[in-house]
Amino acid sequence: MARSQLFLLPPGFVDKGQREYCPECAEIWGFLHYFPAIKSSLDIRHEELAHPRAGLAALLGDGSWNCPTLVLADDAPDAAGVAISLANGRRYIGNARDIARYFAEIHGTPIPR
Repeated sequence: MARSQLFLLPPGFVDKGQREYCPECAEIWGFLHYFPAIKSSLDIRHEELAHPRAGLAALLGDGSWNCPTLVLADDAPDAAGVAISLANGRRYIGNARDIARYFAEIHGTPIPR
């Protein structure tokens, strides 16, 4: 895998008969607008709301995977103090705040509070 892949839900989707959005995915979109150089370094993919989420399952194996999830490229560095999980031989970060902390450690962006 050449670049890290960021999996997000689409900006709007219908669930339980109403339009909704994912607050954690919106948080990451906002972060990427603050730091567009990081955005351009990622392969960003949108997943469907329903499980299984095909793109994530293809990389991480069967499971109910969360969005946002950052699946790290094989040569992506680890980051001190950031919980990086492992599934199907792939390293990943499965929540918005840890993804932002990872970028802070690797790219020197501000740390989320």
